[in-house]
Amino acid sequence: MDRLEQYRKIIQDLLQDYKLGNCGDADFETQILCDCDNDHYQLVSLGWQKHKRFYTVLMHFDIKDGKIWIQRNETDRLIARELVEMGVERSDIVLGLQPEYARIDTGYSVA
Repeated sequence: MDRLEQYRKIIQDLLQDYKLGNCGDADFETQILCDCDNDHYQLVSLGWQKHKRFYTVLMHFDIKDGKIWIQRNETDRLIARELVEMGVERSDIVLGLQPEYARIDTGYSVA
């Protein structure tokens, strides 16, 4: 399996793992959205809170130029660390949810 396919699978496995571990609230549905042709991956939660619609993106990943970009993480999980534990090189992870000047000190890729 080439690196791009490996990274796609790792992201999908991470999203699936989170979804399976967080399906306790019957009022919310958690969906995994994968656009493998353009390498965009999201985990969304949607439903109703009383009479108000609830929709949020919990996690968002992109793969650009062979690197995994973490665009959003609204969970308590340290997903960059989890990616490393799953076999992704630190130099192939970009914390896109942080400004570029702040990425220098993270130990991950700047871009």
